[in-house]
Amino acid sequence: MSRRTDLALLLLLSLLWGASYALIRVAVETIPPLTLVAVRVTIATLLQQLVLARQGATLPRSPLIWRRFAIQAAMNGILPFSLIAWGEQRIDSGLAGVLNSTTPIFVFLFARIWTRQEPASLRQLLGTLLGLAGIIAIVGPDALKAGLTGDVQAQAAIVGATLCYAVAVLFGRTFAGLPAIVPAAGSTAVSALVMVPAALLIDRPWTLAVPSMPSILAVIVLGTCSTAGAFVLYFRLLGSMGSVGTASVAYLRAAVSVAIGILFLGELPSWQSAGGLALVLLGVVAMTLPATPRPFRFRPIAAKVPPPAA
Repeated sequence: MSRRTDLALLLLLSLLWGASYALIRVAVETIPPLTLVAVRVTIATLLQQLVLARQGATLPRSPLIWRRFAIQAAMNGILPFSLIAWGEQRIDSGLAGVLNSTTPIFVFLFARIWTRQEPASLRQLLGTLLGLAGIIAIVGPDALKAGLTGDVQAQAAIVGATLCYAVAVLFGRTFAGLPAIVPAAGSTAVSALVMVPAALLIDRPWTLAVPSMPSILAVIVLGTCSTAGAFVLYFRLLGSMGSVGTASVAYLRAAVSVAIGILFLGELPSWQSAGGLALVLLGVVAMTLPATPRPFRFRPIAAKVPPPAA
């Protein structure tokens, strides 16, 4: 794909995932978190299987590939979806999007310190520090000193989901060479196989009150757009932009989630959260910008000295 196409798909992905925080906030008002995730990934699985069938393709049968699907499902679906849905029962969707926007920071740390893919530059180190400062500003130093109580637990759950997404971005590169629909459909199917029994055993949804119509519509949009379609875009971008480039969608979706929360949910971020968001975005931008080439330096050509006469 061309660079322009990559950026257009990155923007589309940010819109799909940025809107998901507001949709989750609406859905969890009358649907428990595990049931929400189970319905979301089941809808996505059915749609992706229909796409596979329409293309005349099938999922691989290799046990190794399915083990990779399971790891990707855990890191990119089961754990983060559940943590975010639980956390958004207690915090605003805009704040959830802001905290989740730190994914590229952790991708940078994991890729260069854990996997040691390349050395860290001073600019990238500064970006990491700015991003971490943003998290502290959003959560609040006083809350950190007081310990994980109240809403800080929900904020910690969102950051935990962010760590999962960072691992998923790096691990997703192992599917290079496969059509984007294959890892998307495979990992989502594993998520459904895990989450449906979990929701039935824990939430017992048949004993719950009938969800509201806004919640039902929200989970349908989550399953079709923010999961089925978004995952295909995600794996396609991983193949063309790499892990850090694809992770940069996080700071775009943060702005989308905050804007949607303000416009449609009546959420008003504090000045502290706004300042933290600015630090997070500055940090992520500093880490994801491509390295600038060294400036050209003129080097005079030494004059050739004729050899001495014999």
